[in-house]
Amino acid sequence: MSARALLVMEHVNESADWSRLDALRKEWRPQILVVGEPLTLEGEAQPATLRARRFAEQLRQRFGLPVVMVDERSSSKEADSRFAAARAKGTARRRDGALQDAIAAQIILERWLVAGMPLEPSL
Repeated sequence: MSARALLVMEHVNESADWSRLDALRKEWRPQILVVGEPLTLEGEAQPATLRARRFAEQLRQRFGLPVVMVDERSSSKEADSRFAAARAKGTARRRDGALQDAIAAQIILERWLVAGMPLEPSL
């Protein structure tokens, strides 16, 4: 079991790219979906948390799959560190910096995998 960064999808006017998500679901055929939950450093909800929860509910309704929310605190910072290490090794270039969000998503999925893949959906 492993995770890897695939791509970064942009939101347009607060809307997900549903056609791209449909294609990814068909290609990868997941049994469960994992969504990062952006909490404050104190573990409290914030506006981004509510948007992530709404998105998770939209995913559950659209695809009929269980959705698990995973604490994403510090994932961006860890992604920055991994990216810097890859640059130092020569395996990443400055122009690849846009993939840092994909690396953060990879980290969130790795956290879920390490936690023993709790199948208890958040939604």
